[in-house]
Amino acid sequence: MELLAPAGNMDKLKAALLYGADAVYLGGKSFGLRAFSDNFSPEEMEAAIAYAHERGKRVYVTVNIFPHHRDLPGLPAYLRQLRDFHADAVLVADPGIFGMARETVPDLPIHISTQANTTNWAAVKFWYEQGASRVVMAREVGLSDIKEIHDRVPVELEGFVHGAMCISYSGRCLLSNYFTQNRDSNRGQCVQCCRFKYNIVEETRPGEYFPVVEDERGTYIFNSKDLCMLPYLPDMYQAGLHSLKIEGRMKSIHYVATVVKVYRQAMDAYVADPEHFSVRSEWIEELEKISHRPYTRGFAVSRPTEADQVYSHSCNTQTHEFIGVVQEYDAARQMVWVEQRNHFKVGQEVEFLQPRGETVRLRLPRLVTADGTEVEAARHPQERIGIPCLQPLEAQSLMRRRVREK
Repeated sequence: MELLAPAGNMDKLKAALLYGADAVYLGGKSFGLRAFSDNFSPEEMEAAIAYAHERGKRVYVTVNIFPHHRDLPGLPAYLRQLRDFHADAVLVADPGIFGMARETVPDLPIHISTQANTTNWAAVKFWYEQGASRVVMAREVGLSDIKEIHDRVPVELEGFVHGAMCISYSGRCLLSNYFTQNRDSNRGQCVQCCRFKYNIVEETRPGEYFPVVEDERGTYIFNSKDLCMLPYLPDMYQAGLHSLKIEGRMKSIHYVATVVKVYRQAMDAYVADPEHFSVRSEWIEELEKISHRPYTRGFAVSRPTEADQVYSHSCNTQTHEFIGVVQEYDAARQMVWVEQRNHFKVGQEVEFLQPRGETVRLRLPRLVTADGTEVEAARHPQERIGIPCLQPLEAQSLMRRRVREK
């Protein structure tokens, strides 16, 4: 089974592949559903695909907007460009884009995006007969239905395993369009109105706002919990999924690296010994360290209930924060060199999440700048800081600390 990770920019792509993803999905500056992600220029995309292929990994490019007439003239040239860059597939939701891709670049594999709302075997069969090589299941499809689809249609199936959930049906939402001007959520510009605070206004009393729940903070009636399918990993294998997809092109490097590593370890453990597989407590702890909302299993085994929403707040929670990236380890001096990403100081307890090795914990004994000057704190963004460390650390390990450790 493939582990598929988000890549909002080149740094996140490198982190995803380094920490264990088999493939990444990314978007260009146009035609994708994450307009507020960094995304990739043509030059960056060509370099990203080459980088992944050199490491035996795959890259899928999102072309999954619902286009208007004005979007179509530039599409054939863009599709030919993706073919020339050797993209491994494009993700498509709109039948018009699908037909144009089949005509313009017939050899470029097409994956049907979750935006297409594919929820039954007949729809999957339709896309397969049109030439799709993979169908991404709508989030509303349970594992038992996915198993039936797998048994009926000989096409690759992809399902979400972790990340944010949309309040609307597989992402088709008009709240953003309604509350803002020209911010179409189905063309990549959603402002996540489902995370806003809402009150009720009675028709004959305009201007009088009544809280939906008696709480001084108001209520967030559309705010979904985040998906976490780690406890159901064996069921996802048995359902016949070919690829497990992590949501989060707009999330941080810390999020991408942590989630990818957890699922990589879990998937490897399951494949090695399916009969005795169990979810390790340290995997759950890792997923609590990243920024997230409370977790839910979504539609996987039953319909969601009122408990799958977060009514009291829209803020994420996390136990740890990202503060640095390991550049190199100097074995002769037993010194790890870190690029600072957030303030840290002598005496703090930190830990290093390594791409392959175990997590290493360390109380900072002293800090040294690049010119050898000892300092009490690393205060300057992207400053190079040396930290005495007896244990060798892998390059690109992520340094973090507990949120309360200031």
